[in-house]
Amino acid sequence: MVAHATTVTSPPGFWKNKPGYKPMLFVIAAIVFATLVIIPPPQSMIDMVTKISPPGYKLEKGCTNIVDTVNKKLRPKAVAASEQGKQVSSRDKEHSLMNAEEVARIAKVMIGILLLAAFLWGTEALPLGATDILVGVLIYLFAILPINEISRAYMKDAVFFIFGILAVAVGVAKTGLDKRIGLILLSRIKSAKGFAFIFFPMLAISAGFLSEHALVALLIPVLMGVYKVTCKMHGVKKDRALAIFLLLGVCFAANHGGPGSPAAGGRNAIMVGYFMEYGMPITFLQWMKYGLPFVPLMAVVIGAYMYIRFKPKFKVPDVNPSEVVKAEVANMPKFGGKEAMMGVILVLLIIGWIVLGEEAGLGGPTLYAVAAMFLCRIIDWDDIQTGVAFDVVGLYAAACAMGVGLKFTGGALWLAQTFVGFLPDFMTRGDGLVMGVSLLTGIMTNFMSDGATVAALGPIVLPMATLAHVNVWKVGLITAFSSSFANFLVVGTPNNAIAFGMGRDPETGERLLDVMDFVKYGLPITILAWLVLWGWAVFGYWKFLSW
Repeated sequence: MVAHATTVTSPPGFWKNKPGYKPMLFVIAAIVFATLVIIPPPQSMIDMVTKISPPGYKLEKGCTNIVDTVNKKLRPKAVAASEQGKQVSSRDKEHSLMNAEEVARIAKVMIGILLLAAFLWGTEALPLGATDILVGVLIYLFAILPINEISRAYMKDAVFFIFGILAVAVGVAKTGLDKRIGLILLSRIKSAKGFAFIFFPMLAISAGFLSEHALVALLIPVLMGVYKVTCKMHGVKKDRALAIFLLLGVCFAANHGGPGSPAAGGRNAIMVGYFMEYGMPITFLQWMKYGLPFVPLMAVVIGAYMYIRFKPKFKVPDVNPSEVVKAEVANMPKFGGKEAMMGVILVLLIIGWIVLGEEAGLGGPTLYAVAAMFLCRIIDWDDIQTGVAFDVVGLYAAACAMGVGLKFTGGALWLAQTFVGFLPDFMTRGDGLVMGVSLLTGIMTNFMSDGATVAALGPIVLPMATLAHVNVWKVGLITAFSSSFANFLVVGTPNNAIAFGMGRDPETGERLLDVMDFVKYGLPITILAWLVLWGWAVFGYWKFLSW
């Protein structure tokens, strides 16, 4: 009897790249991640987790450093045994305390997960949804958070808001209400130039006082209708340049409305609270005096960049939303029925955001609106399944979970401190410090939510201002302003996730943006935002204001 040797071969095309499956990139990412896990944590990270009351980290009650806080959450039985003076075998992990090196290793692994997820999202080496799940799996596998804490980290208010607003957009589009709203919002805009230099600045200023996420979610279905009808009018099947101009233009303009007033978002409210703790409270009008002049100029810069970059690439001669929307509405039935019910739900939703926002967040009222749409039979579950991009909802949920992990382990604090350590000397004093802080914040806000970024950096940078004899308001405001510069990663802000998820061809359902569009076009916008902030604010009109 002769044994025949068999060879194991990979299926045909196993190593071939395709969207959502790029095995070579995934293997490279896995090797780099494994290396990060294996190498020991740097001494600076070990020193940080043992430091008494480190600025920028919220310790648990009764804890003196990050090691104590991590042990209290991950090894509660060991902490209890230690407090009772019991001797526990070091082999029993559940009942033994972690030392500084072990806690630092967890922080290092969490930073590795952040880098891995950013790479996989950016390259789509795995489907977006698969990476969303992988983040939770890795956080659980490396015991960075307890399983219930991971679930809670994935279910943040912003995640419910994104899911809810995508569902509301389905109802608005299904009833045709988006076209009627479009007539009101876009009837005066008659060209791409009008979009760039009139509409974008108006949107940015509005985003300084209203929910920028709600504005983006309301506008994108309308703009997708404008996009599709414009293509049809000119006999064009697809015009990606036009789609990117509309989607990213609205997204970037709304992002940079944040400095306009303290009402623009939670990040500003957090900084207002820090100012009060420092005994230097700032009023609503004072904030506007320092921040509002930045918004319209930055919006014009965004409009100019988008117009110059994309208008020559349009396949259509131009876009005239007033003509498009009027023609669409002329063919619509009289206002009433389910469209009217959807209109009432939308108005009540906006009121809910304003009135209940502080207690219920943005997610609560949005879910009420989704429930109302089901009760009024405006949508059914099939509409939700086909119209809501669940991979995008998961993407933002995973980003929230990483933010929680980075904050808890001290990874976010170490990244911030490391960045500050790399700043040249001229960026550690005077206006140089202000510029350095804006760079740090602008980079970090693309990897964490804007609120988490300001919450983490505030306690670090405000003491730096005092030591460098720089006005605390200057450093605090520049931190809050720069947290609006989340342009080059989809996970940077709900605006980006909403634009990515809702930016689909209304007929074919084809996604009109990809993840790398944010990197390709958002990074230049972020650089321009820093230049405008420094040139127009820090070295411009701020010089003439009292501090």
